[in-house]
Amino acid sequence: MAAARDGITAPGTDGAADGATGGATGGATGGAAGGATAGATAAATDGDRTASGSAPGRTSPTPRRGADPVKALMHRHRELCERAVDPLEIAAGLEAHGVTDRTAARFRHRDVFSLAEEMYARVPRDADTSPRPAPTAAPRPRADWVLLTLLPGALCAATVAALRLTEGRPRLIAAAVGALVLALALRAAVRRGPLSRPAHTPGGMSALWTSWLAGYAVAGDGLLRAAVAGGPDALPTGTADGPWPLTTAPVLTLALACAPAAWAAHFFAARARRRLAASRGLEEFAAAVRPLLLGTFTLFLAVLTGLLTLCAAVLGEPPAYAETLTLGALLFLARLLTAHGFTHAPAVVLATAATAQAAALAAVFAARLPGCAVLALPTETLVTAWDATGLPVLACGAAALTLLIHATRRLTRASAHARADRTE
Repeated sequence: MAAARDGITAPGTDGAADGATGGATGGATGGAAGGATAGATAAATDGDRTASGSAPGRTSPTPRRGADPVKALMHRHRELCERAVDPLEIAAGLEAHGVTDRTAARFRHRDVFSLAEEMYARVPRDADTSPRPAPTAAPRPRADWVLLTLLPGALCAATVAALRLTEGRPRLIAAAVGALVLALALRAAVRRGPLSRPAHTPGGMSALWTSWLAGYAVAGDGLLRAAVAGGPDALPTGTADGPWPLTTAPVLTLALACAPAAWAAHFFAARARRRLAASRGLEEFAAAVRPLLLGTFTLFLAVLTGLLTLCAAVLGEPPAYAETLTLGALLFLARLLTAHGFTHAPAVVLATAATAQAAALAAVFAARLPGCAVLALPTETLVTAWDATGLPVLACGAAALTLLIHATRRLTRASAHARADRTE
């Protein structure tokens, strides 16, 4: 996906040209130097000789001495070179296409960054057209996305206050209206700023799974306890002491955490781009960004813990630290990966966590059918051992750990931070 967006031609696109060059140089009668250069060119590019179109038994044209391997590489990735606005974009595109520092050494360069600088310098450009400045740092915080990230927390706080001050039908209306405006506010908050996904990347079904996980944080634990006990006997009343208790502290905490999440994502993007400009190798860049990613993640969890403590104290509810922190970590990592163009893994992991919660809850009700009592045994065992909060903690915790491992592999690559189509 990243390769296609960066304009890299697929292996085999320029097979005829590469095959002719490799065949001519490899068959040179003048000396071994030309053959060695052609071998390096064929090994360093992303397609082998078979994929590049060289046919066995083909007659080589007139041999040439001193073939240029970098020129052959530029021909293979000419669209990337022509569209790149700086050497960093070429380096990121080469890395996304499988070119490593070891491969760059075969082109007589110490690393991919040095190779990209030569490729960028050799691209012909109009004299009156100057390239745009290199994106070495993230844009400054803008007032629009700063205010949008504060909006979900404010609307959620107003909804919780309305639920506490009303009863009966007005409470149901307040809950429905509050849920709708909160969903719209969250949608607006993630469409701009550092939490927005890059252009031309699929959105997937992440919003649906996120809504389910947030809804379960409000009503899931109470429903599971009531179901295991043989209920629920009535519809929820919107309070924590009803037959189907609701908890509002976790969702209020997550809504307020939208602003810290945006700031954390902005901080990570800015520092990573600075490291990208200063790095001279892919391994060096990955080693510098990995602790930055883990530090940003830890900082967000610390802020989330503080917000949860405050919300639980104000609302008079017990702070569900394990459940809220695992869910917050899952949602933050999913959005951070999405903001850098990696949308598939977050969607799959969110769907898995939501499906696990729904399946465990449905199994309790399905066990009431004749002969199906065994279906509820795993869920009842988990609730007995860890209480009802054990289910979301287990599901979201495993999902968050999976995304954290995935993020340490994907977000430490140069191609995740040098994309021209990313806007804030």
